[in-house]
Amino acid sequence: MAILAFDWGGTNVKYGVWHEEQLIDQGIEKTPKSYEEMKALLLQIKNGYEESFLFEGIAISAPGAVNYETGVIEGLSAIPYIHHFDIRQELSDLFNLPVRFENDANAAGIAETWQGIAKGLDNVLFVVLGTGVGGAIIQKGKLNVGAHRYGGEFGLMYLNHDQTFSQLGTAVKMAERYASRSGQGDKEVDAKQVFALAEAGDQLAQEEVNNFYNYLAQGLFSLMFCFDPDCIVIGGGVSAKEGLIEEVSRRVQQKIDALGIKNYPADIRACQFGNDANLIGAVASYYQQL
Repeated sequence: MAILAFDWGGTNVKYGVWHEEQLIDQGIEKTPKSYEEMKALLLQIKNGYEESFLFEGIAISAPGAVNYETGVIEGLSAIPYIHHFDIRQELSDLFNLPVRFENDANAAGIAETWQGIAKGLDNVLFVVLGTGVGGAIIQKGKLNVGAHRYGGEFGLMYLNHDQTFSQLGTAVKMAERYASRSGQGDKEVDAKQVFALAEAGDQLAQEEVNNFYNYLAQGLFSLMFCFDPDCIVIGGGVSAKEGLIEEVSRRVQQKIDALGIKNYPADIRACQFGNDANLIGAVASYYQQL
């Protein structure tokens, strides 16, 4: 028996099969423009696999606030047509199989504690750095979504007056600041370019890279002393940058040491599963919910 896993994003739908304790036969399609088109795509993908696999259920990673009790995806997201109705039951009827949803950032956090870099640890924060900052809280081995399902929305934390972690602490925002300060305006500048310019000696790029690390370290330091986790796992594309974990760990440790706090190492790790984390975490959440 196998699980068919989907990861719904604003741009793409990723999918794969969880079979014999591994993710295989993956693919990717553009995210449909309507719910009817989405259902047709999901059914087409399922039908394409059925000659090779017998499915016991469907696991889906999706944006928004997933309500496990009602089967409704609350809140807002880049896929507006998935919200505020019993989508779990509709898709269960469509597939004639059990369907379970998990929030995308939560799914990634669950994956890393289930099979990844934080396996075996009971208290873990997963911080995903993208356009903004998202995340997940694992406490006593279980996902903590909070009283209003905003647990893990670390990006809403204010770091500097009226500016939040999401507005300051990502590589995407670093690139935007560099483009603005260098007079490039709306010209697209990505984080890789800014890191490369900094390494080549561009002073303005060096300033913004330094700002990025400082803001990220400030956010992670605050989270450490709010939740006291075994470790913090960093996700998102920038987590793969060579030297990032070492640099931000050094800056967080400096803040700890400056306060005279003893025997508290900054345990910050890069995620293991990268772009597969949401699919793997959706499967883990499926099993947990059932």
